[in-house]
Amino acid sequence: MSAAVSVVALSGGIGGAKLALGLYHTLPPNSLMVVCNTGDDFEHLGLSISPDLDTVLYTLAGVANPATGWGRAGETWSFMQALGQLGGETWFRLGDADLATHVERTRRLAAGEGLSAISDDFRTRLAVRARLVPMCDEPVRTMVHTYDGILPFQRYFVERRCAPKVSGFEFHGANEARPTPSLREALASERLEAVVICPSNPFISIDPILAVSGMRAAIAACRAPVVAVAPIIGGRAVKGPTAKMMAELGIPASARAVAEHYGGLLDGFVLDAADADQTRVIDVPCLATRTLMESEDDKRTLAAGVLAFARRIGETTR
Repeated sequence: MSAAVSVVALSGGIGGAKLALGLYHTLPPNSLMVVCNTGDDFEHLGLSISPDLDTVLYTLAGVANPATGWGRAGETWSFMQALGQLGGETWFRLGDADLATHVERTRRLAAGEGLSAISDDFRTRLAVRARLVPMCDEPVRTMVHTYDGILPFQRYFVERRCAPKVSGFEFHGANEARPTPSLREALASERLEAVVICPSNPFISIDPILAVSGMRAAIAACRAPVVAVAPIIGGRAVKGPTAKMMAELGIPASARAVAEHYGGLLDGFVLDAADADQTRVIDVPCLATRTLMESEDDKRTLAAGVLAFARRIGETTR
């Protein structure tokens, strides 16, 4: 099935899922593969939680909570309320319908199935006609270095609400992990037209994917142009702590800095029209356009523009 893939998108959670949805509605069925960050994954209340995978799954399936971007629409919270009454940990909220995903994933992992096989089955059952794959089947865990010590990602992101000042990141298990076989096949395919790095946080959403052993080399070696979309507009993050992290790491909160962060991996870069002046100092072809996705039309329009841009780059490099 991966032979039909023409676009591979690398995505974190909410921000990446928006562009992934635009790509999904723009491309022919089955031609999109979304590679999800699993550095955010963790074990909680005895369950295996995959926040970014689930956010993208629910978004593409049309069942995501439109108010939050994560979790399921129409969610109820009886489990969390009962857990709180019993003195359990409630800092990471699991809705009743969402809980079913984690319970079933945990059961199947314990039975010996791989995360990629489980994720592929989930997306099929929710009628998603794009491939949805984790970056690897092996566990990789993002650890955040802060001035309060080293924190597991969800403790930093959810429990501490990104308050501690960061000084760096590491990805435990990345050296032992490998890209999933279907992803390796898609990246090596002659039918591949583009690799799109979605506007997710470069440090905690995209870097864990690129840290998987062999991933960066496989992307660099693919025949298709690699195009990234900036998650920064006018010096501010569209969503989440990207700009805060950049400031704390001593990196300018700019689209240019995001392009430079990806080093020699990119063949093209998409940034907001508000930052068009930065195209002069970015050393790959650029597309300055509206990148803020506030509506479904915005998502489709940006996706179509990114794909057209990638195809132009591909035509000039062949």
